[in-house]
This record gives sequence, C-alpha cells and structure tokens, in this order.
Amino acid sequence: MKPLHYSSDDMWWGTLGTVRPFSNFHPDQDAMEIQAALDCKDAGTLVNLLTNRNNAQRQVIAVEYKKMTNKDLIACLKKALSGDLENLLLQLLMLPEHFDAQRLQDAMVGLGTDEETLMEILSTRSKEQLQQINNAFQQRFKKDLEKELRGETSGDFAKLVVALLKKGDSPAVVQRDVEALAASLDGKKANAAPWIEIMTSRSSAHLENVLIGLELQLGQALEQMLDKRFSGDFQMGLKVLVQCIQSPEVYLAKRLSTMKTSLVHGIMVSHSEEDLLCIRAAFLKLTGNSLYSTLQKQFKGEHQQALLGICRSED
Repeated sequence: MKPLHYSSDDMWWGTLGTVRPFSNFHPDQDAMEIQAALDCKDAGTLVNLLTNRNNAQRQVIAVEYKKMTNKDLIACLKKALSGDLENLLLQLLMLPEHFDAQRLQDAMVGLGTDEETLMEILSTRSKEQLQQINNAFQQRFKKDLEKELRGETSGDFAKLVVALLKKGDSPAVVQRDVEALAASLDGKKANAAPWIEIMTSRSSAHLENVLIGLELQLGQALEQMLDKRFSGDFQMGLKVLVQCIQSPEVYLAKRLSTMKTSLVHGIMVSHSEEDLLCIRAAFLKLTGNSLYSTLQKQFKGEHQQALLGICRSED
C-alpha cells in the first residue's frame, strides 16, 4: 500500500522536525475515522492518520475518542494491533516526556543496563525537558529516577548520569575550564571529577568552545585522548556526551544506522517534531543512503509505512 502523507504549505514552516501540526484538524472526524478503522481492522488508515498529526493533536484525538465511544484509545489499539506496529503507534500516543521516561525505564530493567541509551537521552535533552522527564518517571513508575539511576549504575559513570539529570548552566570562563580539564589528565590516573562537574553544568555553546580549546591545547583529537585516559562505561559516557555537544544529529544518525527496531522507534518518535530533518541529513552523509530508503529496505508492511510516515520524505 502506498503511504498517504497529507500536505499543507503552512505545516512545514519554522521547525526542523518532520511531523508538524496538521492544519485542517478536526479531532471529532479523526476519532470517527479511527473507530471505523478499528472496527474493520484497517491498520493502514490508523497509520496514515496518527503519523500525520503531531503529538498535541494526538492527545486531543484520544480525548475526543473517549468522549465519542467511552473507550480508551490506547486499550483499543492494543486489542486491534500487535508486534512492532502496535508498539510504534502506542509510542506516538504517549506524551513526549512519558515516552522518554519509558525509554529510561526500559534501559534499566531486565538483565543488564543499557548505559548508552541512558546517555543518549540524558545528553540530548535540555534542563527543562529533564525536569519534565523526571516528573513523568515518578508519575508513571512511582519511583525516583535519580535513585533508579544510582542503583543501576556505578562508580564515575553513576556520578555522570546523575549530574546530567540535574543539568545546570553555570557561568564560567572557557580558558579556565580548558585548563582544568587538561590538568585532570596529568598524572598516572586521570581525574574524572572535573569532567563530570564541567561537562554537566555549562551551556552547549560554552562547552563547544571548551572542547575546541582543549584539542588545541593538547594537540590531539578528543576521542583519542578519552580512549587513552578513561575506560569502561565512564569512557563511553564521556564520548557520547562529547559527540552530543559537538554534533548531536551525527551521533543520533550513527545510532539509527544500526537499524535496531527499539533504537529506530526511540529516536524517530522522540525527535520527529524537533530535529529529525537534521538527523536525516546526517544519516545520508554518514551512510551514503537516505533514511527513507533504508527504512524501506529494512522494514515491511504497515510498520514500514508508519516509519516512513514519521520520516516523511526521501532525501
């Protein structure tokens, strides 16, 4: 089935996301269309509608659906769908902060912790977003996110993720920070403390200048230096944080290039209204293939159409 992507001249302006507010929005009509699609198990219509509305509009549709049918839309979708398509459409219906909270929870439950997913989310979210995610985590799981992070990580890496959760924006002088980080590398063992303090309490623009200055002072690429002086999860965490300061879209494109379903869902849903156009451009430069065509090759059926609907178009 060919995807139906609704278009509007004014829905494409002023954002680097791919999913925009649908301009001719009538939630009562959408709710009726969803009900009809659920009755006849028409997954294609569900995909086309939900991927052509932004998150705020999906929330309104869910409320309208409840008024119209006295049923919960999420529960109805769970009954009608299954597998990866079900997961993706349910993720689209979650509030953004709840979706990030769910991803953090998923990264910590079960055998082993997915440390890189923790870093991905904590490194690419603003202080305000992290506060919302923290509140959503408490509301959703009745647990304190900071305590959970401390319990599922250890050592300097635990200190890093907790500091990121409490991300600050303290004023500082670039050269002083450069000197402090350079000094932390002297001696037999590198000192992690200045890296945790500086890298989690400054603005992105400030840190970009610090990293440039540090490379110039050391005469060495930062990634090579981190590989030599740190190890384990803390090394990985610093490298992710550095990449997200320097070029978050490139880091996220690398993550997407694995085509692991959970990562594709996580990144595409959470960045669809923010900067997925930038990630798409980075993906093309990184892999030589567009994200759209790669998704076409990797996935099938309505699940594929839903991902293409979020991706929006070929590059």
